[in-house]
Amino acid sequence: MGLTHENSGHLIEGAKIRVLIVDDHAILRSGLRILLNTQPDMEVIGEAADGQTGIAEAQRLNPDVVLMDITMADMSGIEATRLIKRHLPDVRVLVLTMHENEEYLFQALRAGASGYILKEAADTELILAIRTVQQGRFYLSSVAQSIMISDYLLRVNNGDEHDSYNDLTEREREVLKWVAEGFTNNQIAERLVISPKTVDTHRMHIMDKLNLHNRTELVKYAMRRGILLD
Repeated sequence: MGLTHENSGHLIEGAKIRVLIVDDHAILRSGLRILLNTQPDMEVIGEAADGQTGIAEAQRLNPDVVLMDITMADMSGIEATRLIKRHLPDVRVLVLTMHENEEYLFQALRAGASGYILKEAADTELILAIRTVQQGRFYLSSVAQSIMISDYLLRVNNGDEHDSYNDLTEREREVLKWVAEGFTNNQIAERLVISPKTVDTHRMHIMDKLNLHNRTELVKYAMRRGILLD
């Protein structure tokens, strides 16, 4: 009997987190497979050495989490992430890279990645990161967090960032967190015991107060504020 699981971020009891590794280094893939398969709640269900194969394998296997390299021969991991999220929005993508680069970080988040971690931290921190993103939360390495905070402070000092977070009501802050984490109006309504129409009204008020225009801007704002790291 195969393992059963849900794509909503909540595993059925007894199921394992199903992981797909996309990286062009065979030795690294082998090491990651050994590391993850020793975890009682994880199982590597596939590997891919390039972005195109990674996309195909994600569609074939429908994993819970994809570990995604950035620099590959045929296409970048960022573009592969974007295409995977377009076809499989419930799959969580965790970028595992050697790049301590601000632009790569922001591009990955815009593409739909749920986390960003450096390869040098590919041990216990990676295990924690996989568990975190599978639960529907975001995970940033300490380096990525520093980049995000530095970007926020630069914007504040330049007068580019007018933070109206304090203008949000407590309920609007709750809705902001759920929306940024990718939950639908119906899912948020169920969790907060309100109607989907009320959720949509809160969402519009949030966008208006924070001067945000789409979910990408909202997610980036939530990351800078540390909302998704709570």
